[in-house]
Amino acid sequence: MAANENFINNLSPNFLISPDKTYATLNVPIEKSENDDREYRLIKLANELEILLIHDPNTDKSSAAMDVHIGQIHDPPNLQGLGHFCEHLLFMGSEKYPKDNDYTEYLTKHNGTSNAYTSIDDTNYYFEVSHEYLEGSLDRFAQFFICPLFSLDCTEKELNAVDSEYKNYRQEDVWRKYQLEKSLCNKNHPFSQFGIGNIESLKEIPLKAGLDVREELIKHHKKYYSANLMKLVVLGREPLDQLNNWVVEQFSGVKNKSIPVPIPDGYPITEKELGNLISVKPVKNTHNLEITFPFPDQNPLYETKPAGYISHLIGHEGEGSILSLLKKKGWANKLGSSSIHQSINFEVFKISIDLTEEGLVNYEDIVKICFQYINMLKQIDPKEQERIFNEVKTIASIDFRFLEKCWPSNYTSELSTYMQRPYPREHILSTPYLFRKYDAKLITEGLNFLNWNTCVLTLSSKLLSGFNKKEKWFDTEYKFEPINPKFLQELQDLTLNPELKVYRPNEFIPSNFEVKKIENVTPLERPFLIKDTKLTRLWYKKDDKFWVPKVEAHFLLNTPLAHATPLYSVMTRLYIDLVVDALSDFSHDAEIAGLIYYLYDQNNGIAVSVTGYNDKATLFLDKIIQRMKNFIINPERFLKIKEELKRTLQNRLLDSPYEIALYHINYIIHQKMWNFQEKLDVLDEINYQDVQEFYPKLFKQMFFEGVVHGNMNKSEAVNMIEIIENILGSKELSSSQLIDSRSLLLKEGKYVYFKEVKDEKEINSAIDYYIQIGDIMDKNLRAKLALIGQIVEEPCFFQLRTQEQLGYLVWSITDKVTGSMGFRIILQSEKDTIYLENRIEEFFNKLQKIIEDMSDEEYDKQKTSVINKRLEKFKNMGEESNRYWYHICSGYYEFNEVKIDVENLRQITKPEILSFFNTYIHPKSSQQKKISIHMKSQNTELIKKFNSIDIKKLHELIISSLNTSNTSNAPNASNTSNTLNMMITIDELQNAINLLKIQGIGGVQQTEIEMMVKKFFLNKINSNINGGDSDTSDCDKKEVMDERILKVIDGLVSKVVNIIFAKEKINGNDNDNSDVMIKDEEGYKLSEDNEIIEDLILFKSKMQLSSSSYPVLPLSDFYEK
Repeated sequence: MAANENFINNLSPNFLISPDKTYATLNVPIEKSENDDREYRLIKLANELEILLIHDPNTDKSSAAMDVHIGQIHDPPNLQGLGHFCEHLLFMGSEKYPKDNDYTEYLTKHNGTSNAYTSIDDTNYYFEVSHEYLEGSLDRFAQFFICPLFSLDCTEKELNAVDSEYKNYRQEDVWRKYQLEKSLCNKNHPFSQFGIGNIESLKEIPLKAGLDVREELIKHHKKYYSANLMKLVVLGREPLDQLNNWVVEQFSGVKNKSIPVPIPDGYPITEKELGNLISVKPVKNTHNLEITFPFPDQNPLYETKPAGYISHLIGHEGEGSILSLLKKKGWANKLGSSSIHQSINFEVFKISIDLTEEGLVNYEDIVKICFQYINMLKQIDPKEQERIFNEVKTIASIDFRFLEKCWPSNYTSELSTYMQRPYPREHILSTPYLFRKYDAKLITEGLNFLNWNTCVLTLSSKLLSGFNKKEKWFDTEYKFEPINPKFLQELQDLTLNPELKVYRPNEFIPSNFEVKKIENVTPLERPFLIKDTKLTRLWYKKDDKFWVPKVEAHFLLNTPLAHATPLYSVMTRLYIDLVVDALSDFSHDAEIAGLIYYLYDQNNGIAVSVTGYNDKATLFLDKIIQRMKNFIINPERFLKIKEELKRTLQNRLLDSPYEIALYHINYIIHQKMWNFQEKLDVLDEINYQDVQEFYPKLFKQMFFEGVVHGNMNKSEAVNMIEIIENILGSKELSSSQLIDSRSLLLKEGKYVYFKEVKDEKEINSAIDYYIQIGDIMDKNLRAKLALIGQIVEEPCFFQLRTQEQLGYLVWSITDKVTGSMGFRIILQSEKDTIYLENRIEEFFNKLQKIIEDMSDEEYDKQKTSVINKRLEKFKNMGEESNRYWYHICSGYYEFNEVKIDVENLRQITKPEILSFFNTYIHPKSSQQKKISIHMKSQNTELIKKFNSIDIKKLHELIISSLNTSNTSNAPNASNTSNTLNMMITIDELQNAINLLKIQGIGGVQQTEIEMMVKKFFLNKINSNINGGDSDTSDCDKKEVMDERILKVIDGLVSKVVNIIFAKEKINGNDNDNSDVMIKDEEGYKLSEDNEIIEDLILFKSKMQLSSSSYPVLPLSDFYEK
């Protein structure tokens, strides 16, 4: 009763209390977009859990998201990553639903997905599911916050998953740089901690501190997972009253501990951290400059958004902008700026610039230009400042007015985070978008935080030198030093730069929003072909679903010349990159005003798209095509764009192992695809005259095909394609030149290709296990493949990731290309790729039994799920247009593909799907067509040795060695050995091996490993002598260590390390280290029916071509009747 009284007393006057006092409802209308047909209700339960309910009568998928206002900054110092670990464990069963995969299994069977993330001060959980199954999903979801199990078995397994996730990020520059930034912040603020977590931070460190991690997880959940710190959003097809009843029933059980949001003392950046230059060595070949300023929290300033105004100007790319000037000087290619939330009540403002090599050398001048621009903004005429603000305000208002729907889980997740902010509840939907008030004082205050003496400079490039430090968690090499005082003085004495100016009024802001909506219209299922000549094929569909003043226009400029050779392919790419670079003088304005363009190379030529408000779309397209046709290459910009492309291609070779594995499969299957190295081999010899002379040849002969979909009539659509025809002036291609690209077909058999991961410090390997099934136009086979994809998804993840802990990245997908389709399982892991392949094939053996044992009810659920997935409605006009564009680019024009697939899916019986599996997918099938790409870490063998150590037997060996030392005649030898004997437990030894495994990769020599092992034993003996203080200095250690102890340790170190490196036999046994190394050789052998590919290009040259694409109906059948 007291709880209810507190709940009532704490309510604002805008809430009405329900008759039974279990909840209260916001009694003020929630402001929403004019384009939003959903209904909203905001309630607060008696436990103070705030909930936003959304009734969407047309949604296929329901969704819910819970945001808990607790994140990484709330991790204890000796349990860093605990919040993230807790996030993982909540998926692994509850008292009500104890099965560890119950939640994911339920969602997957009902066309659902789920995920979560842990940020600095929030943990966000979300799911979506077929709308009929919202109630059951909500019930399972609620248990996350009421009674999670934290079972011992799952805790141990998910610790490995967290560790694997961390290792996946170890060689990713974004993560490395972010963690370095955190580590160099104020050490007394928790922002500086390691938020991801790994074995060391979540097992070894707490073990030394005498902490039971599972108990700490339970404590963390009990302490912080309080209803008053949570915000829930639920979206469903049901009426608001029904949703209301469900959440009251299912979430009232979440306990309210009535704790305030924990706010750390101080700030991440203090005066001590300012005025420094950080030089960072990246993994990839990139050059970047960041200028970081401490900045006030923008959440309370939601009506005026001064940071949004400032970043809008600094990030501008048109004439007079920072980026425009830097491009002229050849110093930069990209620039971005924004305020970034770093902790509760604290943000930073960042200016990030992608540099050229010349820009890296001149970084100080770049910093000066940035401050010259900032100084100019501080002195801007007040009327001009208000004009710019009103322009930003107008654009934001238009965007909110015509806001379209997105994926339900994206929407609920985003809204749940907004609810943690101090926004008025009636404006919870509109506040993130709208600029409501102009406040010159707040803008001035914001600009005054951007000062030369209150910033941190970060330079990132492999070309820098003098790296003398390593970040603890990611081993990022860096150098930390004060900014040169002379340079700071130069920044203080800057004068305004006449080449920098505020941008002109934006010509692309739309003003005509007329939409001729037709009531009670039956939406058409496809576009019509309204122009069909030897030069042009134009498809058109007037928007009849979303009724927004927008258009989606996609065009393919088809020319076989574009990718005929690696040289032509690279020149085409250089031309596109140069044009995109040059277009930024007006395309940035268009983008700000809601008009986006895409210019990119496709297999068959060049594609150009314009999407957004239709009012100025034709004008925008005209300017783009004019620039493409009449482009004069600037020789200096050419060199910078070529330099950037070279870095891009080189960096692709340093992608994550799984990305490279995926790429190799795509390279094998696609007929027209040149590999990265082939492109790099020809790039250096290309000069700007080559491209200047080449690109007009692309336009000599072309075939234009496009689709215009949206708020345009037919004549306006035809006008867009005629702009392309008239400006480019191309002649038609011959019919033989229009044959589409094909896929390459595998023969029956099993093929394996091994490739070493280029990054020598990457500890992960990866496998892409790809099975080619058949012709994409075999519609019955296609439906069976879709159903198998559904059946495999959840058990694949559960078996290979959750149960076997093979790696963090595990997934299965179906794949469709011209002429063929396939099924693949992708795995990234520390484990050897042959072992991974064998585990995949063992999973297929189990899957066979899963299908055989599947009940009729279960089979029907799987079938219904994939049917519902295929029948999902378009969420917005962009989704609908992309579907049409996919079918047009495919060359099949199978616009009724979904209808056909669903009809076939309904007919498939369980015996048929089992027969399909046994014929095409089972590894023992003689008809299987399999190729697996093995991207092998350079550290695979060493890691395999570490993973294969039998810790118990190694421990016995150590004790045996110590006992041998015990029998020596040396004085006090017995005491020395007994001390080590007592202190070196099996758990301690396991922790040591884990640490050595992490540190002993990337080319570390055996002598360094020996030093690590020795340090471990020294710390153990010293900890015992010094009463548990293992941080005694090296000088102190020498005082307590005598030669007898060191001699015993040296002998022990040598034995342990030699065993790990397989250089010493145990007790003279000829079986090497079989006593200590686990026998698992079978797991590391490929089955004998695999054929090893030595030369990928030669293998590809022997593959047969599929049929080309062809229209499923005569083109005349697609004409408007």
